[in-house]
Amino acid sequence: MTTTLQLLQQASQAVACLQSCSDSLIQQILNDTALALLANMESILKANEEDLSRMDTSNPKYDRQKLTESRLRGIAEDMQNVSALPSPLGKTYSETIRPNGMTIRKISVPFGVIGVIYEARPNVTCDVFSLCLKSGNVCVLKGGSDADCSNRALVRIIHQVLEKYQLNPALCTLLPPDREATAELLNAVGLVDLVIPRGSSSLIQYVRDHARIPVIETGAGICHTYFDIAGNKEKGQAIINNAKTRRVSVCNALDCLLIHDQRLADLPYLCQLLSQHQVIIYADEPAFKALQGNYPPDLLQQATEESYGTEFLDYKMSIRTVPSLEEALRHIARYSSKHSECIITEDKQNEDIFLQKVDAACVYANVSTAFTDGAQFGFGAEIGISTQKMHARGPMALPELTTYKYIITGNGQTRS
Repeated sequence: MTTTLQLLQQASQAVACLQSCSDSLIQQILNDTALALLANMESILKANEEDLSRMDTSNPKYDRQKLTESRLRGIAEDMQNVSALPSPLGKTYSETIRPNGMTIRKISVPFGVIGVIYEARPNVTCDVFSLCLKSGNVCVLKGGSDADCSNRALVRIIHQVLEKYQLNPALCTLLPPDREATAELLNAVGLVDLVIPRGSSSLIQYVRDHARIPVIETGAGICHTYFDIAGNKEKGQAIINNAKTRRVSVCNALDCLLIHDQRLADLPYLCQLLSQHQVIIYADEPAFKALQGNYPPDLLQQATEESYGTEFLDYKMSIRTVPSLEEALRHIARYSSKHSECIITEDKQNEDIFLQKVDAACVYANVSTAFTDGAQFGFGAEIGISTQKMHARGPMALPELTTYKYIITGNGQTRS
């Protein structure tokens, strides 16, 4: 049996194989892989059913884990979209000629080997493979045990396509789902160039604390929407419902609604659609009174301090009443995970202040936070939503999977 260390060594050795691949070849491989996923849909769904059979259907993460024919077609389509994007490699960021005639160019290059640790969501397996291959990187996948059957079925198909093109299957390396493999990946100095965790705040904290290789964090999504004094209630109802209920188990889902105290009379209307999805609301005192008798009593609870700053990943949402835009900004600054924040307003000045002052990767005005997604941004797919500020921020796609190097050319120049 191949050990985790041997798998990591094989991935590192596969970098040389990828360096000789043209962009047209990579495009062909990704398109063929997309077709192979559709051709093997039955076996993939069967493997996914095996994973789902070990999971409680009432768990909101069940939906996150589930694959369907429609979702597999979406995965294949995203892979084809990535294949058609321009290559991010070899781009010249700057070029200067020094007084001595020496030319210095700064160009984009791959990292080499990128490790991704993720929980559930087997679609990540295909997203990571397509983005890494297109950006010239080898990918090392460390999925969770909950989705291991699904991940192995997907990687098996990827390997079949790579072998068809006589390429090293280690270009897409899947590690065992156990914690020991995570520890080895985080300590793979000299073998893995970068690791990206995707998942819960506890996973990200663990990676941050234990990694000996560079990390790009894809943080938890504690997302707020502020309904301003000048908010349009029809837009507000649609945005709030979509941001909260479209898919509750994803990081761009709404967690906390802030509402101006002079618009409390509109709160029952704003929350009207949420009751159809059985959303539990944790409301502060003014919001609780405004909703009492206008929202199902079994779904309405008094907020506590723990209701704020929580990523629910469930049909749950907190509400806080604020007297001003400034107080909304203070609340967001205190509780935000710097992922996605939104204002609903028809006041251009308030909109501009919010967009300027909120410190987050994605800041919206009159748009659902559900759009924080690489595919929705036109990136084909994403490898995660970075909430840090070094190198990458927001949806990470092809450009964020490259670094750069300097190319210096001359004609015999020497330094005195």
